[in-house]
Amino acid sequence: MVQREAIDAILKTHGILDYRWMTASDIQVFHWVRMKCTFGCTNYGKRGTCPPQTPSVADCREFFSEYENALLIHFHQQMDLPEKRHAWSRQVNAQLLQIERDVFLAGYPKAFLFFMDENCLCAECPGPRTACKNALQARPSPESFAVDVFETARRQNYTIKVLTDYSQPMDRFTFLLVD
Repeated sequence: MVQREAIDAILKTHGILDYRWMTASDIQVFHWVRMKCTFGCTNYGKRGTCPPQTPSVADCREFFSEYENALLIHFHQQMDLPEKRHAWSRQVNAQLLQIERDVFLAGYPKAFLFFMDENCLCAECPGPRTACKNALQARPSPESFAVDVFETARRQNYTIKVLTDYSQPMDRFTFLLVD
């Protein structure tokens, strides 16, 4: 049984206050998201946490079905310079890894985190997982696991929209699975 209060305290310790508990089965997984990775992302095949180096969509669905509890974590950020986005993402993802570790050490061995953006712990990605300099810390994005972040966030009463300009405030979401 997940003790939500204990995990809430861990998140609060890390300054994470904008999140929602949800049932993992409410995470929306679709083939079209994988197709967007395959045919709409410049990182396709270039990163160890991006398709085709991630599980099939069917395997992703199966993975989520093994969990009951999930946290949808929201980050809202305005960037004065678009090039600062990647440094900010690295910082947030490093913080998320610490949260995953703290939840794991609190007695939840199945704790699994998705980064809120592409796996960008390093300034330059060497490519396949076999060449990864941070293989133990590398995590996929929800999209690389075919998650429709837009629909999932909307179903949890978050507002999310497609941005048309880097000057617009970003709404980033990620998931922490806990059982």
